[in-house]
Amino acid sequence: MHGYLSYSLVALSAIFVVVDPISVVPLFVAMTAGDTSEKRHAMALRACLVGAGLLIVFALFGAVIFKFMGVTLGAFKVAGGILLLLTALDMLKAQPSRTRSTQAETDEGAQKADIAIVPLAVPLLAGPGSVATVMVLMSKGPGFWVGIPVVAAILLTFVASYFMLRAAGIVDRALGKSGNAILQRIMGLMLAAIAIQFMVDGLGGLLPEILHHASGHGA
Repeated sequence: MHGYLSYSLVALSAIFVVVDPISVVPLFVAMTAGDTSEKRHAMALRACLVGAGLLIVFALFGAVIFKFMGVTLGAFKVAGGILLLLTALDMLKAQPSRTRSTQAETDEGAQKADIAIVPLAVPLLAGPGSVATVMVLMSKGPGFWVGIPVVAAILLTFVASYFMLRAAGIVDRALGKSGNAILQRIMGLMLAAIAIQFMVDGLGGLLPEILHHASGHGA
């Protein structure tokens, strides 16, 4: 029992650090500039539900899924980096927001893409690093029931993430339109750097395999 309690604390700290919802808050504020608080709350909830669900699936079945599909973690990192880079490029354009109609919130939603799933849930919250972390924790845990502390840590992390993202609206109101415009450009640059790092890490993991295949064909 003591071993599972200790491992639960290790799992919670590791998953919370790698998900890092605190660093996602300013990105969330920048990407949802102009949205209503209700829309931001809804996107935050969906993002946390999807992110938690994704990590739980990979924690329980990740090794089997990757082996069955023949997908490496390096390839997953490259794919996540590409998704993040596309979002960063949109933010760096700094184009004026399209004119908002005075109709219902559904009309407003039709004028702006929903970022709840991509890139908020994936790869910002449940990115390649998070997937790798939960898979490693599952492989090194104590005993058959290792999934319990890992899944519990994932759920607690995303409950905390949801409340942090809900509070992002306070920051949004404090910044105002001008502050959000500046923040959007800065965060776009940071997102681009993170995306490139994801792809570099992924390519670094794939490079030995690429060289191995190249040498095999060369021989």
